[in-house]
Amino acid sequence: MMKNKVVVLLSGGMDSVTVLYHSLKEYDVIGALSFNYGSKHAHQELEYAKYHCDKVGIKHTVIKLDFVQQLFKSSLLIDGGEIPEGHYAAENMKSTVVPFRNGIMLSIACGFAESQGANAVAIAAHSGDHAIYPDCRTNFMEAMRAAMQLGTYEKIDLLAPFVDIDKTEIVRIGAKLNVDYSQTWSCYKGLELHCGKCGTCVERKEAFELAGVPDPTKYQ
Repeated sequence: MMKNKVVVLLSGGMDSVTVLYHSLKEYDVIGALSFNYGSKHAHQELEYAKYHCDKVGIKHTVIKLDFVQQLFKSSLLIDGGEIPEGHYAAENMKSTVVPFRNGIMLSIACGFAESQGANAVAIAAHSGDHAIYPDCRTNFMEAMRAAMQLGTYEKIDLLAPFVDIDKTEIVRIGAKLNVDYSQTWSCYKGLELHCGKCGTCVERKEAFELAGVPDPTKYQ
């Protein structure tokens, strides 16, 4: 049976790096696509995205989305105010939502994939994101998949293999795939080291602990 030709959405974070290595095992990955939309931690994430693409020998494409930083409201963005601290599922973490981010990125990735001769796009949305991000939820992914297939001649598929599992299970999968998590970035604050206090840092620590996998991250 012919393998899907896949473009992986790769931020440089734990989840997307894991989906890259998962996809390399399961599919024919023809490239990875990253977006710079003006987040505080973009410089770290994109550096790690490039690192993994270079490591496995696939093409890495970065698309700038300047309009997001200029027009959208989110504490995740460079001029968006302070990043809240606490658990990822807490109400105050909603300020980190970039409105319809996955919808925008998947729309672009869909057109990019068809133009590159791929027939699928892989994304690392997972169940831990569901509480905060509407565009990470299973029903959104199903609707987006239908739109992508209806809107392209190649019927571009959307692969979201982690959408019904949490970050702990992703770490377990990544450990089996020998993913080097020291070469990934989670912290939203964009400092030299992970702050250890924002929602993504708390979730990162928790995932390693619950998975029983040593955490290689250097925290402040």
